[in-house]
Amino acid sequence: MSQSPLAASPTQHEHGNGASTVTDAEEVQSLLDVLQDPACRDILEATSDEALSANEISETCDLPLSTAYRKLELLTEADMLVERTRIRRSGKHTSEYGRVVEDVVVSVAEPGETELEVRRRDGHGAAHGH
Repeated sequence: MSQSPLAASPTQHEHGNGASTVTDAEEVQSLLDVLQDPACRDILEATSDEALSANEISETCDLPLSTAYRKLELLTEADMLVERTRIRRSGKHTSEYGRVVEDVVVSVAEPGETELEVRRRDGHGAAHGH
């Protein structure tokens, strides 16, 4: 997978309270693109209370499974969802996706400078443990 827009970088500042600020214009635009996508927003809403499998997300959000997988990849790369393994007694384990972002606050610092403050749910630091 490609590096997440929220992976530690010189343009991201950690706040220690589960929040980070993204200032790089390309990273900001990448996150805004994900948030602008109605299917991505539906997935974030569907996973707000519990982690769901791709099939469950496809059904809940009324998306074709192939579309659900594409959106899940975008959201996991943006560190808005985390992929985990759901252990089943049958031995047929599956991936499930849970929302890790609580809020995204958009600020316009100066003309042409936009920054995002990304607040994570308790227990979820920035991408890749940075």
